[in-house]
Amino acid sequence: MTIMKKTIICLYLTGILVGCSTAAGEISGFEKSTVNKEVPVPSNAIPGDAHFDNPHINKGKRYHLDNIGGDQGLYPPQEYFEEIKNWGWEELEKEQMGHVHFFKKGETIISIVLEEDYFQLYEIKEEFDF
Repeated sequence: MTIMKKTIICLYLTGILVGCSTAAGEISGFEKSTVNKEVPVPSNAIPGDAHFDNPHINKGKRYHLDNIGGDQGLYPPQEYFEEIKNWGWEELEKEQMGHVHFFKKGETIISIVLEEDYFQLYEIKEEFDF
């Protein structure tokens, strides 16, 4: 086999591999979050520490996922929010503040703060009232 044929085959296979990979912002399934086991997070989101000093927050986690919130975090990921609802959570749309979204299940309230390439998931303390 000539070097030219090997190069063409190599480029072709590289193109196939790139075409099969997950696109930026694309969600590849869901798993339980470490903040609350009843809240799904995209399985390809990379968890990290969330720093907060809000006395109403019980615990939280920051997750990195390219383009999860669209431009400046202004475009909620519909697939993700639908999955949250499928897990029994109700979105509190009247309580939304810009890129901060709230969901409720029973007495538990969670907050999702969207940015362009990451989101923060917080479990709110039970005594919190809007």
